[in-house]
Amino acid sequence: MTLTETIEQIQPLDDNAMRAARARQDQLTKPQGALGRLETLSVQLAGITRNPRPRFKQPAIITMAGDHGVARQGVSAYPAEVTPQMVLNFLRGGAAINVLARHVGARVVVVDIGVAADLPAHPELVNAKIAKGTRDFSMGPAMTRDEARRAVEAGIEIVTREIAPSTGAQGGVDIVGTGDMGIGNTTPSSAIVATITRRPVREVTGRGTGIDDAGLARKIAAIERGIEINKPNPNDALDVLADVGGFEIGGLAGVMIGAAARGVPVVIDGFISGAAALIAYGLVPAVQPYLIAAHRSVEIGHRATLEYLRLEPLLDLDLRLGEGTGAALGISLCIAAAKILDEMATFGEAGVSEKTKDG
Repeated sequence: MTLTETIEQIQPLDDNAMRAARARQDQLTKPQGALGRLETLSVQLAGITRNPRPRFKQPAIITMAGDHGVARQGVSAYPAEVTPQMVLNFLRGGAAINVLARHVGARVVVVDIGVAADLPAHPELVNAKIAKGTRDFSMGPAMTRDEARRAVEAGIEIVTREIAPSTGAQGGVDIVGTGDMGIGNTTPSSAIVATITRRPVREVTGRGTGIDDAGLARKIAAIERGIEINKPNPNDALDVLADVGGFEIGGLAGVMIGAAARGVPVVIDGFISGAAALIAYGLVPAVQPYLIAAHRSVEIGHRATLEYLRLEPLLDLDLRLGEGTGAALGISLCIAAAKILDEMATFGEAGVSEKTKDG
């Protein structure tokens, strides 16, 4: 399905489902509002799913991998060959995302959308490769506009296939998290954030994998040079993605758009997923209420991203790994919120007296 067709399918959240969810929350055996954001989260989930008592049985985290030409500018503490090595680690089940996904009962869908290597065939690896990494955006556009669109549409296709009961594993995905892998990808993410939020590069660029002061200076200089050379249009999200983005960032934006079109909640991970959310939001603002920010990353640009998107993170744990690790924890909270709404007894069901008027 094309990007345009998918965008046209995104609807506002269901007011009737949210009203019913709020009414039930107010009758549960607790003081109104006593479970804080778990209550508001459950109402949002009801609106997204169009179900006043949503249940989540098939969570999945889609982790997209891609390489970046700008990494040659010395912007990361790790070499580019770590990207394919970590993809293989994901497939073996040995990475942090695998551990946390198992913890919350989620599958990990691993996608090669732009790794700069030929990965061996694997039954659980989705091959959606656009190219072997992006070009160095500090010297010209990271990709063509057509490649940018193809990356977004690849994400739409993958999440649509996972959600569809006839093709998705074990009956289809009903809540999705986003994850990433790509050495150097905090650099395009910072470039996207600086462009769309119109913040100075220095204010939204952090140390990523732990680069030293010299590496941070190179990173900032590369981003500033790339923005100056390419002049991405902040009002054209596809242009921003093409000029200074990454294939996995575009793919994740497509995942968000595709899930929203099908009424499936999207729990976004950290800084790279946040940059993808900026692209998705730029393409279709109606995606915003379908997004749930799992956490606030240590990366300094993530705060500006969440403020721009008007998203309040569920957690703040000093995470900066990516992979979808924060999204896994966020999915756990979404499941908990939905279970409270669905499984907790009301005052009437439990035979518990409600508060007095003076209470």
